[in-house]
Amino acid sequence: MNKGKLPLVIAIAAVSGGGKTTVATQLNQSLQNSKILYFDHYNFEGPDDMIDWVDRGANYDDWNLVPLIKDLEGLLSEPLDYIVLDFPFAYKHTKMSKFIDFAVFIDTPLDIAMARRVMRDFKNNSIDDILLDMKNYIAQGRRGYLEMLKTIKPNSDIIVDGTLPLLEIIHKISTSVEKM
Repeated sequence: MNKGKLPLVIAIAAVSGGGKTTVATQLNQSLQNSKILYFDHYNFEGPDDMIDWVDRGANYDDWNLVPLIKDLEGLLSEPLDYIVLDFPFAYKHTKMSKFIDFAVFIDTPLDIAMARRVMRDFKNNSIDDILLDMKNYIAQGRRGYLEMLKTIKPNSDIIVDGTLPLLEIIHKISTSVEKM
């Protein structure tokens, strides 16, 4: 149990469909005295056109993360040992980076991430909707995925193979966290 020290903040990053939420949730369940915050539970002010944002240099500070920061600051005052963040930007957002103690990148091959995203996001859609999404991905969207591989992955403390079984991923992260 935490005795007056701040909780260790662990950020889990990956491309869309890369396993952020699954890994963050499982990690939170496996850690003692922890809480979790999910990036997707917020409606942030940010770039309207993701591809234009990537083409302009992908400044992660373009995202207004004040609601997440306020919730994180609230958790930092609780007697926790860990805070797990399902957070795609790792250390790349200036205001958030000062809170993160350990950033994990789940390195999931883009074909697997895309298949997971389609299964998750298009369960009740027509094949035409899926084909249109694939066309958009090939034409433009893939650049967003590659941006993360170029900037978030190398700026993480640990890179974990996203094709490993979930419990093995959790074990690798937990082992690294214990060494801190």
